[in-house]
This record gives sequence, C-alpha cells and structure tokens, in this order.
Amino acid sequence: MTHARLPAARPPIQVIAHRGASDDAPEHTLAAYRKAIEDGADALECDVRLTADGRLVCVHDRRVNRTSNGRGAVSALELADLAALDFGSWKDREESPDWDPLPGELTSVLTLERLLELVTEVRATGRPLQLAIETKHPTRWAGQVEERLLHLLKRFELDAPAPAGEASPVRVMSFSARSLYRIRAAAPALPTVFLMQFVSPRLRDGRLPAGARIAGPGMRIVRNHPGHIERLHRAGHRVHVWTVNEPEDVELCVRLGVEAIITNRPKQVLAQLGRS
Repeated sequence: MTHARLPAARPPIQVIAHRGASDDAPEHTLAAYRKAIEDGADALECDVRLTADGRLVCVHDRRVNRTSNGRGAVSALELADLAALDFGSWKDREESPDWDPLPGELTSVLTLERLLELVTEVRATGRPLQLAIETKHPTRWAGQVEERLLHLLKRFELDAPAPAGEASPVRVMSFSARSLYRIRAAAPALPTVFLMQFVSPRLRDGRLPAGARIAGPGMRIVRNHPGHIERLHRAGHRVHVWTVNEPEDVELCVRLGVEAIITNRPKQVLAQLGRS
C-alpha cells in the first residue's frame, strides 16, 4: 500500500470512525466502537435520536427497519422496546471477526450514555479520544434532542471549554443549522460542524450558517467541487469530510488539506496515512 503524503508542517489529519469501525462490525454497536478504538481512531462518530421515553440512542435511520429485526420509528419506541431488538445480525459476515467482541455488544442497541461512559473510560487512561455527535433532523422532538444531549455532556463534564492548547473532547454535528444554533447558544464552548450534502448557492463563497464553526462536506462535494474546499479554508474554516472510504478519496482529501476524515474504515485510512 502506498502512503498518502502529508504536506510539511501540517498537523496530522484526524481519523474519525463513522458509526464506529462500521465496515467491520454492525454500525452503532458497542463492538463497532471498541474495534475503532483498538484500530487507533482519533475520534468516534455517532448519530443520536430521542426515544419515546426521552433516552438518546445511537441510531442513524428514523426507523429501525434497516439495522434491526424490528420495525417502527425510534421516536415512537421506548428504550425497553429497542433493547429487545437485535441490532447486529443484519450485517453479513462471511467469516468470524478476527477480534473478540464481548457478549451482546454486537447486537444490543447503544445509548449515548453508554458511549459517553466508554469515551470517558478511554480518556481516563490518558488517550485523547474524541467524540463527534450528529443530531438527526427533522424530528418530532424539536429542541429536546439538543437539550437532552447537553444535559448528558454536562453530567459527564464534557461540555466545558478545553484547556489551552487542547482540543475539545466533543463536537456536535448536524445538517440542521437551527440545531447547531441551539447548541452554540446554550454551550458556546462546544465546536459545531455544519454537514453538507450539496453546496448551497448562498454559501458558495465559503461562509457557514450562524452557529457553525467547522464545515462538514460530503465526499461528493469534495470530488465535484474541490475549489469549494479551498474557499472554506480561505474563509477560516476547518473541513471535516464524510464518508471517506476509498484510497483515492483519502489521497484527494490529503491534497486539499482537510483537517479530518470520517470513515467506516479507520484502520485502513490510518495505514494509508502512515499511522498504522
């Protein structure tokens, strides 16, 4: 494998495990996050949704149909309902994994609270593991997702300003500018990432919506509009790109000087960057 060449005097590109090491393990399971940590990921990424009884769970889709053996919207189900489902057996696997997940961690629904516990445990060892949390929208719980999220971060002491010279342990991401505005208004110390599927005509000059600090373009934007990445940088924004799985896309991100790569394959990307 050829290693991507990083420009001189530039900090290493951060490698963020998208829904955990989700190429190897079922997305959003504790096993996927443990695997990402084992692989050396700098940060973990998760999506959060609010259950009918007010618990934040790590589930990407509005409904559980794709990633479990159940049916229905997350917002209409209580945590106990989700806990009774299998969230891992859907993922095809030709052979047993070459790592040892703990019982239940390949199939159980994951609460954000449990993931925060894991991140806190790892950080207590001195490893500066970070977490990127995406709030999903639209939702029937407008505003409550952010409120519950900030409550949990405060409980785990992850909402305070980072010490000088250190990065914040948590950032909040969303396609919703309104969600990020709520976060910035309530917790101005938290970094916020505005996720983009396309380049909005009103933001073509590299600006971001109020409340957003970091740009989060999809890989399609990076491929089709590399000049926009340059404009974002000229406007003073860091750029975190999703979802970057192919070696040629990693190379392009390196050439454009992005600050973070969000990938389903943290181990492979780290190896390509010469950090294995």
